[in-house]
This record gives sequence, C-alpha cells and structure tokens, in this order.
Amino acid sequence: MKSKVIALTLFLMILIPLTVNAISEAAVMSLLIEPSARTGGMGQAYVAQTDDAFAGYWNTGAMAFNRKTQFGSMFSNWFGKIFNDMYYFHLTGNTYIEDLGNVGFTATYMTFGKQDYTDENGEILSTFESYDLAVAATYANQISQNTGLGLAFKFILSDLAPDGQGQSETGTKGRGLSYAFDLGLKHKSIDFGQILVSPYNGVLSVYNGIASLSGLDKAELSSYSIPIEKLDFGLNLQNIGPNITYINESQSDPLPMNFRMGFSYRAFESKYNKLTINTDMNKMLANRDPLYKRIFTSWTDDFKTGDFDSISSFNNSIEIREIIWGFGAEYTYLDLLTLRSGYILDRAGEIKGFSFGAGFHYLLNKRYLINIDFAFQPGGELQDYNQTFSLKLEF
Repeated sequence: MKSKVIALTLFLMILIPLTVNAISEAAVMSLLIEPSARTGGMGQAYVAQTDDAFAGYWNTGAMAFNRKTQFGSMFSNWFGKIFNDMYYFHLTGNTYIEDLGNVGFTATYMTFGKQDYTDENGEILSTFESYDLAVAATYANQISQNTGLGLAFKFILSDLAPDGQGQSETGTKGRGLSYAFDLGLKHKSIDFGQILVSPYNGVLSVYNGIASLSGLDKAELSSYSIPIEKLDFGLNLQNIGPNITYINESQSDPLPMNFRMGFSYRAFESKYNKLTINTDMNKMLANRDPLYKRIFTSWTDDFKTGDFDSISSFNNSIEIREIIWGFGAEYTYLDLLTLRSGYILDRAGEIKGFSFGAGFHYLLNKRYLINIDFAFQPGGELQDYNQTFSLKLEF
C-alpha cells in the first residue's frame, strides 16, 4: 500500500521554506508565516514598531505598552492560484489588567488541503486533511518607562496524516506534538550614549557589587547620554522548544527557532500626519544540535573555508545569505487612511521585491476603533504576489 503522506512531506519541505523563510532542517515552518497585512505592506519590518493586536506574534514585549483591549485576525489563501484548498488563519487578542500587566492569546491554523490515501493500484481508499495548529498564551510587563518585556507559551500540533492512513506497514505516524516559548523586548527612545558606555558601566557594576560586600567605596557609573527620542528597538526570539517527533525521537526535527531584531524611527508625528520608517533583520536558528547549543551554533555552523577571504565571499556565504532583511515605511493621514510600502530581501528563499499596502480606520461610537488592512507582498518563484487581508478591533 502506498500513501501520499510521503508526497505531502516532500511538498512541505520544498514549498514552505522557499516561500516563508530560508531552506532549513526545521519542521512546522508554518510557525514563521507572519500575520498582519499591515506588516506585509512594509516588507515584514515591524518588530520595533509593534503596537497593535498582532504583538502576540511579532513582539510580546511591545504588548507591555498597551492600555486597551485589542483583537486581530488575518486570513490568506496561500498560493490560491495554484492550490485552492490551502489557507492560513490567525486570531489574536490582548488586554491590560491593572497591577498585573498585559495578557493575551494567539491561535494559528494552517491547512495544506485534502490528501488522497491510495492503494498500490492508485485506487482512492480515503481522504484526509493535513494541517498545523499552534495556540499560545501571552504576557507582557512594562519594567520601566521605556522598556517592555514579554513571553509567549505555545502548544503545537502538526497533523500531516492521521494514524492508520498508510502507516501500518512502516509503523510511522503523521502527527507530531511539541511546545515552545517566545521572548520579546521593546525599548523606546534609544540612548546610544548609554549603549557605548555599557561595557564600562558593566565592569563598574561588578566592582560595586564586590565593594558593597567588602566595605569599599562604590564607583560612579557613567551618565554619558546621546538620546534619540523617536528611535525604538525591538527584539523577538521565537519558537524556543524541544524537537517535534513524527516517527520516533531519533528522527525528530527541530522547531524553526527564529531571531528577529530591528529599529523603528518615528520621523514625524502631528495631528494630521504620521510617518514611521522601519528596518528588520531576521534569521532562523535551526540545526541538529541540542537546543542550548543551537542558539549559538546556528550563527556559524554553515561557514566554510574561504568565506572570509573577501567581503564578497563573506556576503555570499550560506550563513549570511540566510539572513532576511526587511525595510518599510508607513504614512497615516488624519487617523483615517494609511499607505505603506517596503522591500524584502530573502536571498536563501529566493524572495525579494517591493511590497505595498493600505489601511482604513473607522472610530465607531467614539470608542471602537476598526482597522482594515490589505497588502501585496512578493511570493517567490511560485507566485508573483501574495494578497493578504487583516482586520483589527481596539477599544
């Protein structure tokens, strides 16, 4: 008996990495599909700007600054011109609780469509649907006036084929379970002066700790400051968790752990006009090392002899090509209409080009803010552009 599970698995290994992120050894690549048409219009550069309901995915640390209740959802018929039954759905929400912080949730569902299970003669015996599901609880707290920290804990189910659909002859299964954490940080109004003297202040802080125990005089930390009030920084480390197992532990696959950081500059903010400029860098950290090593070795394990011979060789090395760059800008007029554009460069995934988007905002009963966003973003070799649509509610 033969199963199309093998064909589906090969399809996922080829299609998802080439259209979502760089080629890797990771499984459940749907965890890296980036929700929100707002971000899609800005070249997926959003980790530092994040200020809406989709912070549960983009940067939980940014949730800490929210004092309202927010909900958001996104639907996309991925590669609808090629596969009409393959789609992605994301639902998220968060709210502020006094003296506790910001709590929320995210839920992501990605279906790869219906698959036929056939016998050795090609006769269809049954039909099943393959999908990935991830549900997360999120929390964030504002630890200072300008700094927010956040955490997400997610449960992951990847069901490529139900038990009994052709696995009996091999003893394999098509369903995997796992869990993961996300860690997020957002810092507003970066002070480059304090960044420059941070090594010096770090040494003094260690000395002061020793001095307090030994009775010595403490040293004064440097107050050197170069603040840039409108420049924000964001960082998000996603999908930190154990391998997911479909067959057995010896053949388990790492989750697509992902490092994302970026800057957001609020160029101008007036009553009628707002302009924000963003830049992100994004790298997947996936290999066969244990989790505690993978965070570090994923940055260097693909370097080869000769990669450091010249700037060109270094820039075109596998390790550097796996970094995804995003640039974007957002202009808002009268809090009614927003126009967006950006550029994404994913050399390993062969996705590059400009993205475009727009958003409409409507205040209902002077309380409920409704946001409708749509975007056109590069889709790689299989499709020129993906069209995405998202809806948000804030009150």
